[in-house]
Amino acid sequence: MTTSLDALLAALYVFIDDHVAPRRRIGRPPKLTDAELLCLAVAQVLLGFPSARHWIRFAHARLGHLFRYLPQQSAYNKRLNAAGPLISHVIEALARQVPTWHDALRLIDSTPLPCAASRETVKRSGLAGHCGYGYCRSHSRFFWGFRLYLVTTAEGMPVTWCLANPKLGEREVMAALLERDHRLVRAGQVILADKGFAGKEFEAFLTERLGVHLVRPDRKDEPVRHGKIVRVRQWIEAVIDTLKGQLSLEQHGGRTPAGVFARTGQRLL
Repeated sequence: MTTSLDALLAALYVFIDDHVAPRRRIGRPPKLTDAELLCLAVAQVLLGFPSARHWIRFAHARLGHLFRYLPQQSAYNKRLNAAGPLISHVIEALARQVPTWHDALRLIDSTPLPCAASRETVKRSGLAGHCGYGYCRSHSRFFWGFRLYLVTTAEGMPVTWCLANPKLGEREVMAALLERDHRLVRAGQVILADKGFAGKEFEAFLTERLGVHLVRPDRKDEPVRHGKIVRVRQWIEAVIDTLKGQLSLEQHGGRTPAGVFARTGQRLL
């Protein structure tokens, strides 16, 4: 495990160093570079440490040979919280390297991202005003937090993503995401979605504004167009299951909007 982790982090470090320009800063350069920071963040998720406190303690004891400098917990949290845009940039750069980037198929979906489990926590949370209550149909439960929206390649490689208040409509949020990152969608591509994205306005937006074709399972109250699309839909469902089951997405530990955004991106990366 140690050898494979060393090789993975080394490859990721080289990729980030080659494809991402260093951020311009005022003052002395940090002891831990951006590439090293992201490698440290990826290792935290892969080794299963949702807690930053436990992770930094483990890193100082076991991973000192991989990094020239390891920060303390407070410095690590501060750097990671500020690295959200950088993480998104690296995810997009990685997506451009996979063979399915050039395919004519994109997958879209959304999933709940809980941020609190009690009323008292909701009242004291620094996320108040950003999060909201929503309903998870697959688990038949209400939650308080965000909803994660994903656009992936055919094999499930994340292309772009965002977090939104669950009270906002899924179609409206996805339309805003695709319009913001319209350069990531090419005319003539097919977007595969579930029944939650059914709607004439959303389909017209994709067709007329972006020039892409929406394919989704047919609802019971409409004529048959595409039938049941089960096997292909499982690709993006597998991505979400991996995020929640293996990469501890729901144990992100974010306490501010920037913190939740960065820790979600950390797991997507």
